[in-house]
Amino acid sequence: MSATSSQLDIAKVLAQLAERVERALDRWLAPAGSPPELAEAMRYAVLGGGKRLRPALVFLAAQACGNGQERTADPAPAAAAIEMVHCYSLVHDDLPAMDDDVLRRGQATVHVKFGEAMAILVGDALLTQAFAVLAEQVADPALCGRLTAELARGAGAAGMIAGQVADMNLCRVAEGQAGLEYIHRRKTADMFAAAARMGGLCAGAGEPHLAALGQFAMDLGLAFQVRDDLLDATASSDQLGKTAGKDVAAGKLTYVALLGPERAAAAATELSRRAIGRLDVFGPAAEPLRLLAAMLMERKH
Repeated sequence: MSATSSQLDIAKVLAQLAERVERALDRWLAPAGSPPELAEAMRYAVLGGGKRLRPALVFLAAQACGNGQERTADPAPAAAAIEMVHCYSLVHDDLPAMDDDVLRRGQATVHVKFGEAMAILVGDALLTQAFAVLAEQVADPALCGRLTAELARGAGAAGMIAGQVADMNLCRVAEGQAGLEYIHRRKTADMFAAAARMGGLCAGAGEPHLAALGQFAMDLGLAFQVRDDLLDATASSDQLGKTAGKDVAAGKLTYVALLGPERAAAAATELSRRAIGRLDVFGPAAEPLRLLAAMLMERKH
């Protein structure tokens, strides 16, 4: 895709949404009474970097469902909460007992900077604070409950954690592409789906629209992961902001290893096309989500 005006527009929108969630994170990240050393490490782990894709999905899904009307809720707490959970997962993924990485977002990983014990506790604190933000900042108890359930499902033992367990060969999965999809749908796509559905909930969406958002985000998340596998095999550490070639070095099964680069790229394109088709029910209000899906297929990091 060439750098069309539409592509430039969605980049501008994403930058604005990143600033919005950055302000929310800065405000809600470390509660009063946190030890200064812990607060510093939490801020290091979260602020001033990252694509902020999951918060963007919250905001854009809310927009697709008509957010902005008086009856809808501010998506910012949901956006901040899901980014805290995502950042906690990165901190723990980088630990020596997990992926054992020393570079994240172009800087030293949290355990390298602050030590392993602090990194574990930073992850614990971020996960806990995410649910505190929902509890304290979402005024409607029913909405708070539904947002909490969505986030817990996406991040929990049947979602993101299941994917990580499988990715580390700590449980059995099917051979070949079926097993690879099991890992990536849970490790990545479930959190994309949680983000999109949380945005829809903030906008008061009904179940048909929530289902469409979830299906869109599941396909998008899997396409994102296939693209990640391609980049891990072809991009440099400087381009990625993290250590390149880690999956190959660790002997992990990836879409590139399984399908080869050309078929993996074709699979990512098809998943993206299918994701965009899921948005037909929303009409023009979902155009930013469509542009986001197209843009992610062209990303270089």
